[in-house]
Amino acid sequence: MRNKHTLFLLGAIVIAACSKAAANDETPKSSSAPTAPVSAANAARADQQDLQWGPAPGLPAGGEIAVLQGDPGSNQPFTIRLRFPNGYKIPPHTHPTVENVTVLSGTFMAGMGTQFNASQMQTLGRDGFASIPAEHPHYAMARGLTVIQLHAVGPFVINYVNPADAPAAR
Repeated sequence: MRNKHTLFLLGAIVIAACSKAAANDETPKSSSAPTAPVSAANAARADQQDLQWGPAPGLPAGGEIAVLQGDPGSNQPFTIRLRFPNGYKIPPHTHPTVENVTVLSGTFMAGMGTQFNASQMQTLGRDGFASIPAEHPHYAMARGLTVIQLHAVGPFVINYVNPADAPAAR
């Protein structure tokens, strides 16, 4: 029997990846006074600084969450951000619903399967995207301080392949 944890977190693996060079895109600030353009990278950094971060339930210690929209514990659409320190690992797990992940900063590495295998992971950099089908076992790791945005329809549940990997089991 798998250990289930409802949470406001992530999971992640790569099914599709795309990158765009948005670092040089410039977007004007909203203001009635003339202003200098702001790069997309600077706008993302400013946005992340304004978020209320807290420990991510159901994930290994060190993962942080900020809820942007909705309630991940309810049967409704939601959007969250997850922040991981360098070397952070999420053991193999599944979700009963589809999850969509966009990398905002850092490097997010993901693999498919029931065993964590770093040599089989695919790398997603800034603006990389992954859509993980429901019930597909996957695992993840962060290289450098990494922030991802996850959107899905809740309730968001994580089922660790090995129940001993669940944070509550430790």
